[in-house]
Amino acid sequence: MSFEKLKANSASSISKLVHAAEKLTENKSFGDDRLWAPTVDKAGNGYAVIRFLPAPAGEDLPWVRFWDHGFKGPTGKWYIETSLTSIGQQDPVSELNAKLWNSGLESDKEIARVRKRRLHYVSNILIVSDPSNPANEGKVMLFKFGKKIFDKIMDVMQPQFQDEAPINVFDFWAGGNFKLKIRQVEGYRNYDKSEFDKASPLFGGVDERLKPIYDSLYPLKDFIDPKNYKSYGELQKKLYDVLGNEAYPDKAAQIATEESAPAPSGRTASRSNEPDEVKAPSLRSTVPPEEEEGELSYFAKLARS
Repeated sequence: MSFEKLKANSASSISKLVHAAEKLTENKSFGDDRLWAPTVDKAGNGYAVIRFLPAPAGEDLPWVRFWDHGFKGPTGKWYIETSLTSIGQQDPVSELNAKLWNSGLESDKEIARVRKRRLHYVSNILIVSDPSNPANEGKVMLFKFGKKIFDKIMDVMQPQFQDEAPINVFDFWAGGNFKLKIRQVEGYRNYDKSEFDKASPLFGGVDERLKPIYDSLYPLKDFIDPKNYKSYGELQKKLYDVLGNEAYPDKAAQIATEESAPAPSGRTASRSNEPDEVKAPSLRSTVPPEEEEGELSYFAKLARS
């Protein structure tokens, strides 16, 4: 989409974004210097002002959504991988979590909670104020955030009260700055006090200042490009490496049987420490408690499929 077309469609784009968010409800983290993260002090408090920006040229939405897993296994190794469910494919960790959640054992449910998916959104932002890192101010960067902030975005895009006008926070001309206020509450980062300013044009709506911002937006599609994801088999092997026999008890039993059986004459019994690679058909992590309900229902749904 050209800058001129973006400006012409400014007033009509909010309904499209709301519809897209509703569809997501129904239905890879890349470490680089494009990603901005707010700085917090020793008490866990932080403050910054940012402006969410439109979708990059050639893309339909100003955000992208994906999941990942991050947990430590009994082997002492870590599993930190993007989930294939982000691109609509089966994922070995989600499958294992579904079995644990539906085993009927509370201890298994707790393990599933520890290893559950972590939800992330990524958008382009303009950093308006970053008191802890003033050098960032005025830069276009990528911002990774969770469900709490995304809910705040949707709250102003589809307000509940008649005296509140919807605001497309991703719009140059009718959006608003976001005051990011971070506190540490019960061991988690809390964003409840964060809020949007009243709608106002960025840089006064002056095209000469806005167009360079638009031209410098980063593509978001890389975060959900299948080529940037490991295969089901690769993730399965990684999971086995992190969890050991716990990941695939049936395989462990098979290995034990092979070890106890006498080796054929003139041959030495051997086995692989990894599960057979299987092609896919077709979590107390640092996730705040409010994200748990939908995730646990996901486990139940996956187990029934």
